Amino acid sequence: MNARDFSAPVPPGGYRWWYVDATSDDGRYGLTVIAFIGSVFSPYYALARRRRPGAADPHAHCAVNVALYGDKRRWAMTERGASALQRDARNLRIGPSRLHWDGDALTIELDEIGAPLPLRVRGSVRLHAPTFAQDAFALDADRRHLWLPIAPCARVEVRLSEPALQWHGDAYADSNAGSRALEQDFTRWHWSRSSLRGGDTAVLYDVQRRDGTPHSLALHFDADGGCRHFAAPAERTLPGTRWGIARATRSEADTSPQVRTLEDTPFYARSLLDTRLLGEPVHGVHESLDLERFSSGWVQMLLPFRMPRRSAWAT
Repeated sequence: MNARDFSAPVPPGGYRWWYVDATSDDGRYGLTVIAFIGSVFSPYYALARRRRPGAADPHAHCAVNVALYGDKRRWAMTERGASALQRDARNLRIGPSRLHWDGDALTIELDEIGAPLPLRVRGSVRLHAPTFAQDAFALDADRRHLWLPIAPCARVEVRLSEPALQWHGDAYADSNAGSRALEQDFTRWHWSRSSLRGGDTAVLYDVQRRDGTPHSLALHFDADGGCRHFAAPAERTLPGTRWGIARATRSEADTSPQVRTLEDTPFYARSLLDTRLLGEPVHGVHESLDLERFSSGWVQMLLPFRMPRRSAWAT
């Protein structure tokens, strides 16, 4: 599967997302953009899957999620129907926002409005990578869920008009694809990507499958395109969030990882992480996901306040 191909089919009940995160060189700002076909965290898609098991249309549940961190904080994720989706191999448009490959650069043109505060995010994000990863990694034994690194070692240029903001920084891009809902096959996971010397990147994936078996990945991506597994160090517990989400990472002996929370929700947390891997201190982005919490009725009732849905005909 070509992770840079926006035209790949998404099966009924399944999903595909493309993820980019970046931090500014001066440490003041962070950005995450996720484009979803079959939005895995959508309460509307979850309801559709319950009503039509195995037959819910992922194209009817698309969204571009953008989160901006720093003194000009923004968060937006508006779900749209199939009529708002247009795509081919190099272009993906969801409503007014668009991702497209221009040569070997990924340009993201954003035009989103937040909720519950209607603050706009408008402008462009341009990602450059010296090389692109090629392999896909299964997160479950039946290969229903795949993680596809795209550009683990990248640079980004952010130019926003709303809010007025320009910066450069290190970046990372990947994609995930699956044929079933995440909560069907997993209970939780922890993920991180950390910058290493020389422009390399370390990625850690720890998932707890619903059958009770754990699965871990520890990968070292070279800036020149190489990828190799390394022995994952011991797991370290991180402080829980205000919503009670358990967090953990891996770090080398005699290290106390430090975490700074960026996003704190009832089922998901995104943080900045300082720890030690492969013999050096590293800084990166960390995420923890609790799919048991996501599936709970009270969380499903809260989600529409942060994830509004436009009507099927609206773009």
